[in-house]
Amino acid sequence: MHLREDATIELSQEQRTELEKVARSRRTPQAVAQRARIVLMTADGILPGTIGEQLGVSQPTIRKWRARYAEQGLPGLRSEPRPGRPRTLDDQRVADLLNQALQTRPAKQTHWSVRSFAAEANISKDMAHRLFRAASIAPHRSRSFKLSNDPAFVEKVRDITGLYLNPPDHALVLCVDEKSQIQALERTQPVLPMGFGYVEGVTHDYVRHGTTTLFAALDVANGQVISRVRAQHRHQEFLDFLRQIDKQTPPELDLHLIVDNYVTHKHGKVKAWLARNPRFHLHFTPTYSSWLNQVERWFALITERAIRRNSFTSVRELKQQIELFVQRYNADATPFQWVATADSILQKIERIAKRISATGH
Repeated sequence: MHLREDATIELSQEQRTELEKVARSRRTPQAVAQRARIVLMTADGILPGTIGEQLGVSQPTIRKWRARYAEQGLPGLRSEPRPGRPRTLDDQRVADLLNQALQTRPAKQTHWSVRSFAAEANISKDMAHRLFRAASIAPHRSRSFKLSNDPAFVEKVRDITGLYLNPPDHALVLCVDEKSQIQALERTQPVLPMGFGYVEGVTHDYVRHGTTTLFAALDVANGQVISRVRAQHRHQEFLDFLRQIDKQTPPELDLHLIVDNYVTHKHGKVKAWLARNPRFHLHFTPTYSSWLNQVERWFALITERAIRRNSFTSVRELKQQIELFVQRYNADATPFQWVATADSILQKIERIAKRISATGH
């Protein structure tokens, strides 16, 4: 059925209601909703020129979709199949290829590449690439993990997440750790500054000028950090840092310190000092679970923003840069937002354990 440019469409009440629902629905693709509006405005006697101005469409577009509706009804407003070559792989063949990519490995290699999989499966490189992309398969990537073997893992997770999500009254919760072996590296050539079209250039070789250790205590309530830079990280330095925390925090508050299982934190002299200072309470993370300690995220920030891409002529210069970063960070610090509950963490661990058990290990 061909409609003239000034033709109108007559709609029944049922058709109008159906079109209005399609035009208003948030689930309707915007292109289909616009086509429904074209039909409705045509049925209301609005001229094509006015429809084009209000909807931002051309006259041929208006004629096309009102003719499609007149001939096919609402299904005619759906997008037409795009021209192109028909599918060369049926659903079963696609499923078999995906299973092959996920469950097998190439001979004498650790993972598939697009080219090696295409050759093995006897398909084109482009087809293999489309399959990997459509199924979000990335054989070239891997992610490391380590499950804790701590017999008290569940209790420790619940203890620490409880401190984050429901901190005790009249107390401070501090995430404490040390970042050891920070190297003062001096680049052998000047850094090439960033410019239009190219990134900052840094030489890969350097001169080592020594190392230092950063002690840090992150206040989970306000995000501020108490820090100290020392040459070593023995129990003596850790005790000095505990005394510094004692001096820099309100004396009337209890202090709950989240620490890892490093031997320095459990030294006999440290235990004796803690016994004489009952406002300190140490909470140990499970083994291989430093991700539970929020100060590790702060260590990543200072590494990324102040250390990794810098160049230092001495340990003293490195120490000054660290102290300057802490000072500026504390000026406008904001706390990290911890949202994971103990149950959500344990459920995730359970899912990983099930995947491991399915591999036969």
